[in-house]
Amino acid sequence: MAKILTFLGKGGCGSTTMAIATAKQLAGSGQRVLLMIQDVTPGPAILLGQTLSAEPTVISSNLTAVQMHSATQLEASWQTLKDLERQYLRTPFLKDVYGQELGVLPGMDQALSLNALREYDASGQYDVIIYDGTGGMGTLRMFGLPEILDWYVRRFRNVLQQSDLWRSLSPFIQPVSAAVLSTDWSGDILDRPTGEMRSMLEQGRDAVSNPNRTLAFLVTTPAADAVATARYLWGSAQQIGLTVGGVLVNHGDLGSEHEGAFAPLPHFAIPSQHNHGWEAVIQALPDVDQIAAQANPATVIDLPSKTVKLFLPSFDKTQVKLTQYGPEVTVEAGDQRRNLMLPPALAGKSVAGAKFQDQYLVLTFG
Repeated sequence: MAKILTFLGKGGCGSTTMAIATAKQLAGSGQRVLLMIQDVTPGPAILLGQTLSAEPTVISSNLTAVQMHSATQLEASWQTLKDLERQYLRTPFLKDVYGQELGVLPGMDQALSLNALREYDASGQYDVIIYDGTGGMGTLRMFGLPEILDWYVRRFRNVLQQSDLWRSLSPFIQPVSAAVLSTDWSGDILDRPTGEMRSMLEQGRDAVSNPNRTLAFLVTTPAADAVATARYLWGSAQQIGLTVGGVLVNHGDLGSEHEGAFAPLPHFAIPSQHNHGWEAVIQALPDVDQIAAQANPATVIDLPSKTVKLFLPSFDKTQVKLTQYGPEVTVEAGDQRRNLMLPPALAGKSVAGAKFQDQYLVLTFG
């Protein structure tokens, strides 16, 4: 399994520069690094000094880079779907629709990139995968997909199983499926399609929430709008359980005006790559492993005190809304919702109180 790093910041703050510098730093230390670049423009290739493609390209010793081309990824995924259809259906109905015809719908590129990241991670070829996404909410939505999809699968599966429609149709589903599909559908048909998917989604969710597996850095300049955006992304990252390890201040330090804006995160002044070159930027970067060990966890569960603490920096109580449905608590902050699945010891209890303390939202269950 590879360590996964990403960078969050306002557009134009230098997230791609930080991603490339970190890739060079870690490759120079002997680690096998894959740099995944979402931006399809020529900019990243110019920074790297080498042409990029949809296939992994060797940049230097231990460093490989790939530029994500959503249309190419969609075409390959569509062919995989058609192959599965031919395997299981006696009369495939997608055979006359070709991947080359398909357009990329909004949001589809994030799902395709997440799947590519999962496959590169599973290959065992890399020690570190650095994902250079769109730098903001798009990157967070991509990393939040496993948890969100897991909730949809779990929730709607339960709703369907409890419905009168399913109880009426379930005796006929399996024999009809066996007649149409060239496979054995013994057992609960709802478990068959969701079992492997649930396992994959749970693994993805656990990987995102583990700072020793997945870690983000904020990227900003000393400008007030860049700092405000980075603070917002910091809080939003916690909503998907993604740990933020530190702040990289491109083109200088935060200055006295913003000195406490990211406390308790460490921040690092990064010199301009244009003026000082790659080596100066690389030397200013922090030690990733050390940062991961010191990072604030996004969620802290204390069963003896019946509390759950959610690290939500940059938000206050007026920006947070709580809703509880059975064993889950929905936390709405900013433009995101997080469905927090409670541990069994708290699953039957209601939220008795909520308060902010040291940038944590503390939920007490009675």
